[in-house]
Amino acid sequence: MGPTFSGFLISAMVFLTQLLSLTDGRDIGVCYGLNGNNLPSPGDVINLYKTSGINNIRLYQPYPEVLEAARGSGISLSMGPRNEDIQSLAKDQSAADAWVNTNIVPYKDDVQFKLITIGNEAISGQSSSYIPDAMNNIMNSLALFGLGTTKVTTVVPMNALSTSYPPSDGAFGSDITSIMTSIMAILAVQDSPLLINVYPYFAYASDPTHISLDYALFTSTAPVVVDQGLEYYNLFDGMVDAFNAALDKIGFGQITLIVAETGWPTAGNEPYTSVANAQTYNKNLLNHVTQKGTPKRPEYIMPTFFFEMFNEDLKQPTVEQNFGFFFPNMNPVYPFW
Repeated sequence: MGPTFSGFLISAMVFLTQLLSLTDGRDIGVCYGLNGNNLPSPGDVINLYKTSGINNIRLYQPYPEVLEAARGSGISLSMGPRNEDIQSLAKDQSAADAWVNTNIVPYKDDVQFKLITIGNEAISGQSSSYIPDAMNNIMNSLALFGLGTTKVTTVVPMNALSTSYPPSDGAFGSDITSIMTSIMAILAVQDSPLLINVYPYFAYASDPTHISLDYALFTSTAPVVVDQGLEYYNLFDGMVDAFNAALDKIGFGQITLIVAETGWPTAGNEPYTSVANAQTYNKNLLNHVTQKGTPKRPEYIMPTFFFEMFNEDLKQPTVEQNFGFFFPNMNPVYPFW
Protein backbone atom coordinates (compact mmCIF):
# COMPACT_ATOMS: atom_id res chain seq x y z
CA MET A 1 0.00 0.00 0.00
CA GLY A 2 1.29 3.45 -0.89
CA PRO A 3 1.79 6.15 1.69
CA THR A 4 -1.34 7.82 3.04
CA PHE A 5 -1.81 11.55 2.79
CA SER A 6 -1.42 11.91 6.54
CA GLY A 7 1.78 9.90 6.43
CA PHE A 8 3.07 12.07 3.59
CA LEU A 9 2.14 15.20 5.54
CA ILE A 10 3.97 14.00 8.64
CA SER A 11 7.05 13.13 6.57
CA ALA A 12 6.96 16.54 4.91
CA MET A 13 6.69 18.28 8.28
CA VAL A 14 9.62 16.29 9.67
CA PHE A 15 11.71 17.17 6.62
CA LEU A 16 10.79 20.83 6.91
CA THR A 17 11.70 20.82 10.59
CA GLN A 18 15.07 19.28 9.80
CA LEU A 19 15.65 21.78 7.01
CA LEU A 20 14.83 24.75 9.20
CA SER A 21 16.64 23.46 12.27
CA LEU A 22 20.03 24.53 10.99
CA THR A 23 19.24 28.21 11.09
CA ASP A 24 15.76 28.85 12.50
CA GLY A 25 16.27 30.19 15.98
CA ARG A 26 19.89 29.11 15.84
CA ASP A 27 22.50 31.77 15.38
CA ILE A 28 25.08 30.01 13.21
CA GLY A 29 27.39 31.55 10.64
CA VAL A 30 30.53 30.87 8.66
CA CYS A 31 33.54 33.17 8.23
CA TYR A 32 34.22 34.28 4.66
CA GLY A 33 37.85 35.10 3.95
CA LEU A 34 39.22 36.16 0.58
CA ASN A 35 42.87 35.23 1.06
CA GLY A 36 43.09 33.10 -2.05
CA ASN A 37 43.83 33.58 -5.74
CA ASN A 38 41.32 31.05 -7.04
CA LEU A 39 38.15 31.80 -5.08
CA PRO A 40 34.72 32.03 -6.72
CA SER A 41 33.02 35.35 -7.36
CA PRO A 42 31.25 36.98 -4.40
CA GLY A 43 27.92 36.51 -6.17
CA ASP A 44 28.50 32.78 -6.43
CA VAL A 45 29.64 32.68 -2.80
CA ILE A 46 26.52 34.44 -1.56
CA ASN A 47 24.41 31.94 -3.49
CA LEU A 48 26.41 29.11 -1.92
CA TYR A 49 25.68 30.49 1.55
CA LYS A 50 21.99 30.63 0.70
CA THR A 51 21.75 27.15 -0.81
CA SER A 52 23.71 25.79 2.16
CA GLY A 53 21.23 27.34 4.61
CA ILE A 54 23.86 29.58 6.21
CA ASN A 55 22.34 32.93 7.16
CA ASN A 56 25.28 34.71 8.80
CA ILE A 57 28.59 35.81 7.33
CA ARG A 58 31.59 37.19 9.13
CA LEU A 59 33.92 39.34 7.00
CA TYR A 60 37.36 40.49 8.10
CA GLN A 61 37.15 43.85 6.37
CA PRO A 62 34.73 45.64 4.05
CA TYR A 63 34.89 44.22 0.54
CA PRO A 64 32.66 46.34 -1.75
CA GLU A 65 32.18 43.44 -4.15
CA VAL A 66 30.91 41.23 -1.32
CA LEU A 67 28.67 43.97 0.06
CA GLU A 68 27.18 44.49 -3.39
CA ALA A 69 26.59 40.76 -3.81
CA ALA A 70 24.91 40.57 -0.39
CA ARG A 71 22.25 43.16 -1.29
CA GLY A 72 18.80 41.67 -0.86
CA SER A 73 20.17 38.25 0.09
CA GLY A 74 18.66 38.19 3.57
CA ILE A 75 22.04 37.15 4.96
CA SER A 76 23.34 39.02 8.02
CA LEU A 77 26.85 40.44 7.90
CA SER A 78 29.29 41.02 10.74
CA MET A 79 32.43 42.91 9.82
CA GLY A 80 34.76 45.66 10.84
CA PRO A 81 37.75 47.74 9.79
CA ARG A 82 41.23 46.35 9.31
CA ASN A 83 43.38 46.31 12.42
CA GLU A 84 45.65 48.81 10.69
CA ASP A 85 42.82 51.36 10.60
CA ILE A 86 41.89 51.25 14.29
CA GLN A 87 44.29 53.99 15.38
CA SER A 88 42.98 56.53 12.87
CA LEU A 89 39.37 55.68 13.74
CA ALA A 90 40.16 56.23 17.43
CA LYS A 91 41.95 59.54 16.99
CA ASP A 92 39.56 61.23 14.60
CA GLN A 93 35.75 61.16 14.76
CA SER A 94 35.59 62.32 11.16
CA ALA A 95 37.59 59.26 10.10
CA ALA A 96 35.06 57.05 11.84
CA ASP A 97 32.23 58.96 10.17
CA ALA A 98 33.89 58.46 6.79
CA TRP A 99 34.36 54.73 7.40
CA VAL A 100 30.69 54.24 8.27
CA ASN A 101 29.56 56.52 5.44
CA THR A 102 31.63 54.54 2.93
CA ASN A 103 31.18 50.98 4.11
CA ILE A 104 27.80 50.84 5.86
CA VAL A 105 25.49 53.65 4.77
CA PRO A 106 25.34 52.81 1.02
CA TYR A 107 24.18 49.27 1.83
CA LYS A 108 22.03 49.85 4.91
CA ASP A 109 18.70 49.44 3.12
CA ASP A 110 19.65 46.16 1.43
CA VAL A 111 22.13 44.50 3.78
CA GLN A 112 21.53 43.53 7.40
CA PHE A 113 24.57 44.51 9.45
CA LYS A 114 24.54 42.50 12.63
CA LEU A 115 27.82 43.43 14.32
CA ILE A 116 30.63 45.89 13.69
CA THR A 117 33.84 44.35 15.03
CA ILE A 118 36.60 46.79 15.91
CA GLY A 119 39.68 44.61 15.63
CA ASN A 120 40.37 40.94 15.04
CA GLU A 121 42.56 39.95 18.00
CA ALA A 122 43.93 43.49 17.84
CA ILE A 123 44.25 43.38 21.63
CA SER A 124 47.53 41.56 21.03
CA GLY A 125 49.05 44.28 18.85
CA GLN A 126 50.05 47.91 18.73
CA SER A 127 46.46 49.04 18.19
CA SER A 128 45.28 47.59 21.50
CA SER A 129 45.10 50.85 23.42
CA TYR A 130 43.05 52.49 20.63
CA ILE A 131 40.26 49.92 20.55
CA PRO A 132 37.95 51.55 23.16
CA ASP A 133 38.09 54.99 21.51
CA ALA A 134 37.59 53.47 18.06
CA MET A 135 34.56 51.58 19.34
CA ASN A 136 33.08 54.76 20.81
CA ASN A 137 33.72 56.77 17.64
CA ILE A 138 32.13 54.11 15.41
CA MET A 139 29.14 54.00 17.76
CA ASN A 140 28.82 57.77 17.42
CA SER A 141 29.02 57.48 13.64
CA LEU A 142 26.36 54.79 13.47
CA ALA A 143 24.05 56.95 15.56
CA LEU A 144 24.78 59.94 13.30
CA PHE A 145 23.56 57.99 10.27
CA GLY A 146 20.52 56.52 12.00
CA LEU A 147 22.08 53.11 12.66
CA GLY A 148 22.41 53.34 16.42
CA THR A 149 20.88 49.92 17.03
CA THR A 150 23.79 48.18 15.27
CA LYS A 151 26.03 46.59 17.89
CA VAL A 152 29.73 47.43 18.09
CA THR A 153 32.21 45.01 19.62
CA THR A 154 35.66 43.48 19.17
CA VAL A 155 37.18 40.03 18.69
CA VAL A 156 39.72 38.79 21.24
CA PRO A 157 41.78 35.64 21.77
CA MET A 158 40.95 33.18 24.55
CA ASN A 159 43.66 34.47 26.90
CA ALA A 160 42.89 38.19 26.55
CA LEU A 161 41.80 38.46 30.21
CA SER A 162 44.90 36.78 31.58
CA THR A 163 47.12 39.14 33.59
CA SER A 164 50.14 37.40 32.10
CA TYR A 165 48.94 37.91 28.54
CA PRO A 166 51.97 39.01 26.48
CA PRO A 167 50.92 41.42 23.71
CA SER A 168 53.30 41.67 20.79
CA ASP A 169 54.02 45.37 21.29
CA GLY A 170 55.61 44.75 24.68
CA ALA A 171 52.86 46.18 26.89
CA PHE A 172 52.45 44.60 30.30
CA GLY A 173 49.56 42.32 31.10
CA SER A 174 48.12 44.91 33.48
CA ASP A 175 47.79 47.32 30.54
CA ILE A 176 45.76 44.76 28.61
CA THR A 177 43.57 44.14 31.66
CA SER A 178 42.86 47.86 31.86
CA ILE A 179 42.04 48.04 28.15
CA MET A 180 39.80 44.98 28.38
CA THR A 181 37.98 46.52 31.35
CA SER A 182 37.31 49.64 29.27
CA ILE A 183 36.01 47.50 26.43
CA MET A 184 33.76 45.55 28.79
CA ALA A 185 32.31 48.78 30.13
CA ILE A 186 31.41 49.89 26.59
CA LEU A 187 29.81 46.54 25.83
CA ALA A 188 27.82 46.63 29.06
CA VAL A 189 26.44 50.11 28.32
CA GLN A 190 25.18 49.14 24.87
CA ASP A 191 24.28 45.56 25.86
CA SER A 192 26.61 44.13 23.23
CA PRO A 193 28.34 40.74 23.17
CA LEU A 194 32.07 40.09 23.13
CA LEU A 195 33.50 37.89 20.38
CA ILE A 196 36.15 35.27 21.11
CA ASN A 197 38.09 32.82 18.95
CA VAL A 198 37.91 29.28 20.33
CA TYR A 199 40.14 26.54 18.88
CA PRO A 200 40.27 23.21 20.72
CA TYR A 201 42.29 21.91 17.77
CA PHE A 202 45.32 24.06 18.59
CA ALA A 203 45.18 23.17 22.28
CA TYR A 204 44.95 19.47 21.46
CA ALA A 205 47.61 19.47 18.73
CA SER A 206 50.06 21.31 20.99
CA ASP A 207 49.62 18.86 23.89
CA PRO A 208 48.12 15.52 22.77
CA THR A 209 49.75 13.79 25.71
CA HIS A 210 47.54 15.57 28.23
CA ILE A 211 44.51 16.40 26.07
CA SER A 212 42.62 13.47 24.60
CA LEU A 213 41.16 13.50 21.11
CA ASP A 214 37.78 12.48 22.52
CA TYR A 215 37.78 15.54 24.79
CA ALA A 216 38.62 17.79 21.84
CA LEU A 217 36.07 16.23 19.45
CA PHE A 218 33.04 16.13 21.79
CA THR A 219 33.13 12.32 21.87
CA SER A 220 33.90 11.76 25.54
CA THR A 221 31.23 9.66 27.24
CA ALA A 222 32.22 10.68 30.78
CA PRO A 223 33.27 14.00 32.27
CA VAL A 224 36.97 14.65 31.73
CA VAL A 225 37.23 17.69 33.99
CA VAL A 226 35.19 18.57 37.06
CA ASP A 227 35.59 22.16 38.22
CA GLN A 228 33.66 23.47 41.24
CA GLY A 229 31.04 20.82 40.70
CA LEU A 230 30.67 21.54 36.97
CA GLU A 231 31.29 18.59 34.66
CA TYR A 232 33.10 19.10 31.37
CA TYR A 233 32.76 16.53 28.62
CA ASN A 234 34.47 18.62 25.95
CA LEU A 235 37.33 21.05 25.67
CA PHE A 236 35.26 23.70 23.88
CA ASP A 237 33.05 24.21 26.93
CA GLY A 238 36.10 24.24 29.17
CA MET A 239 37.74 26.97 27.12
CA VAL A 240 34.61 29.13 26.90
CA ASP A 241 33.87 28.80 30.62
CA ALA A 242 37.44 29.72 31.48
CA PHE A 243 36.71 33.01 29.73
CA ASN A 244 33.35 33.31 31.48
CA ALA A 245 35.12 32.84 34.81
CA ALA A 246 37.58 35.60 33.90
CA LEU A 247 34.65 37.90 33.07
CA ASP A 248 33.12 37.12 36.46
CA LYS A 249 36.39 37.95 38.14
CA ILE A 250 36.54 41.48 36.71
CA GLY A 251 32.86 42.13 37.40
CA PHE A 252 31.46 41.72 33.90
CA GLY A 253 29.85 38.32 34.10
CA GLN A 254 26.73 39.73 32.43
CA ILE A 255 28.58 40.14 29.12
CA THR A 256 27.50 37.46 26.67
CA LEU A 257 29.95 35.75 24.36
CA ILE A 258 29.80 34.97 20.66
CA VAL A 259 32.26 32.56 19.08
CA ALA A 260 33.89 34.53 16.26
CA GLU A 261 35.90 31.58 14.95
CA THR A 262 36.11 27.88 15.60
CA GLY A 263 36.93 24.93 13.39
CA TRP A 264 39.24 22.04 12.66
CA PRO A 265 41.67 21.70 9.74
CA THR A 266 41.48 18.77 7.35
CA ALA A 267 45.20 18.62 6.49
CA GLY A 268 48.63 20.00 7.27
CA ASN A 269 49.48 18.41 10.61
CA GLU A 270 48.73 14.73 10.44
CA PRO A 271 47.56 12.72 12.35
CA TYR A 272 45.87 15.55 14.26
CA THR A 273 44.42 17.04 11.10
CA SER A 274 42.12 14.92 8.95
CA VAL A 275 38.81 15.09 7.14
CA ALA A 276 37.34 12.69 9.70
CA ASN A 277 38.42 14.80 12.67
CA ALA A 278 37.21 18.03 11.05
CA GLN A 279 33.84 16.55 10.19
CA THR A 280 33.43 15.07 13.67
CA TYR A 281 34.39 18.27 15.46
CA ASN A 282 32.23 20.57 13.39
CA LYS A 283 29.21 18.24 13.39
CA ASN A 284 29.35 17.72 17.15
CA LEU A 285 29.97 21.40 17.79
CA LEU A 286 26.98 22.38 15.66
CA ASN A 287 24.75 19.97 17.57
CA HIS A 288 26.13 21.24 20.87
CA VAL A 289 25.91 25.01 20.42
CA THR A 290 22.45 24.89 18.89
CA GLN A 291 21.00 22.82 21.74
CA LYS A 292 22.66 23.85 24.99
CA GLY A 293 24.99 26.26 26.67
CA THR A 294 28.15 25.65 28.67
CA PRO A 295 28.10 24.28 32.23
CA LYS A 296 28.52 27.83 33.62
CA ARG A 297 25.93 29.33 31.25
CA PRO A 298 23.59 26.38 30.52
CA GLU A 299 20.63 28.47 29.36
CA TYR A 300 22.57 30.68 26.94
CA ILE A 301 22.57 29.35 23.37
CA MET A 302 25.76 30.92 22.09
CA PRO A 303 25.89 32.34 18.55
CA THR A 304 28.80 30.77 16.69
CA PHE A 305 30.76 31.43 13.50
CA PHE A 306 32.53 28.44 11.99
CA PHE A 307 35.91 28.92 10.38
CA GLU A 308 35.75 28.93 7.41
CA MET A 309 33.94 28.84 4.07
CA PHE A 310 36.87 28.00 1.74
CA ASN A 311 40.35 26.59 1.75
CA GLU A 312 42.46 29.68 1.01
CA ASP A 313 45.76 29.08 -0.76
CA LEU A 314 47.41 32.41 0.08
CA LYS A 315 47.36 31.78 3.81
CA GLN A 316 50.36 30.53 5.72
CA PRO A 317 51.05 26.86 4.85
CA THR A 318 49.74 24.41 5.55
CA VAL A 319 47.26 24.04 8.41
CA GLU A 320 45.90 27.56 7.91
CA GLN A 321 45.08 26.72 4.31
CA ASN A 322 42.84 23.79 5.20
CA PHE A 323 40.03 24.93 7.47
CA GLY A 324 37.47 25.32 4.68
CA PHE A 325 34.13 23.59 4.28
CA PHE A 326 34.47 24.05 0.52
CA PHE A 327 37.19 23.91 -2.10
CA PRO A 328 37.54 27.03 -4.27
CA ASN A 329 35.54 25.24 -6.99
CA MET A 330 32.67 25.20 -4.44
CA ASN A 331 32.70 21.42 -4.08
CA PRO A 332 32.45 20.41 -0.40
CA VAL A 333 35.62 19.21 1.32
CA TYR A 334 33.28 16.83 3.16
CA PRO A 335 29.50 16.59 3.48
CA PHE A 336 28.22 19.01 6.09
CA TRP A 337 25.76 21.77 5.19
